[in-house]
Amino acid sequence: MTAEGTDHRIRYEVSSGIACISLARPPVNALDLAMVRGVIVALKRAAADAGVRAVVIASAVAKRFCAGLDIGELAGRSPDEIRTLVHELYVGLFDAQYQLGKPTIAAVNGAARGGGMTLAVSCDIVLAAASATFGYPEIDLGVLPAIHFVHLPRIIGRHRAFELLFTGRSFDAKQAAALGLINRVAPDAELETEALTLAGELARKPEAAMRAGRAAFMRQIDRDYRSGIVEAVEDFCAVIATEAAQARLRAFAEKSRRK
Repeated sequence: MTAEGTDHRIRYEVSSGIACISLARPPVNALDLAMVRGVIVALKRAAADAGVRAVVIASAVAKRFCAGLDIGELAGRSPDEIRTLVHELYVGLFDAQYQLGKPTIAAVNGAARGGGMTLAVSCDIVLAAASATFGYPEIDLGVLPAIHFVHLPRIIGRHRAFELLFTGRSFDAKQAAALGLINRVAPDAELETEALTLAGELARKPEAAMRAGRAAFMRQIDRDYRSGIVEAVEDFCAVIATEAAQARLRAFAEKSRRK
């Protein structure tokens, strides 16, 4: 089912105290503004439901977690439209996670790129299928993976982060785990079970301690993070508004339509 007020391509289900938010936009779960807002609404619904004790963000599309922002939503759009979309993905999503009061787990079942990486790393724990792949391809489209400039160096170190962000190359789940970008890798057929099992374990912890502990944890890791992602919105928008970036985006969107 869908959460009230969410995009129909966001599935929301609750079972045994676990809310599962699933992306359901074949073929690659590309994010437009309605979908980003749908995820945020679903997170807020989970926050408001006393019966929900943990949240899993997953994909209903086989072998695809999320390809990132829909290029069609970026090519030819006005600066204000682009800023609204990016602000929701960067700041709106962060605020929803920050205020959730419950642990979140990303279950990455396949390819995660760009904005899909943003969605995954917004969670407290990231699990990945053995066949999952990751990457920051924005630079090849003439735009910036700006939010990842804020958090990635903190997670994997400056030099490793620079390589991944500025080559745009993809990498597998095993390397993602070795870098500390994800918690662990599960066999493809066991990812859902492992995510739900872990969510169930967290859901059984003392509620008051989990809520207070997560709030304290989020405050400690936040520091200047929110101000950094607000700046990242402006960095992204400044580059994507250039004619060079728009030309690359239009070419990519046209190539995708012909496939």
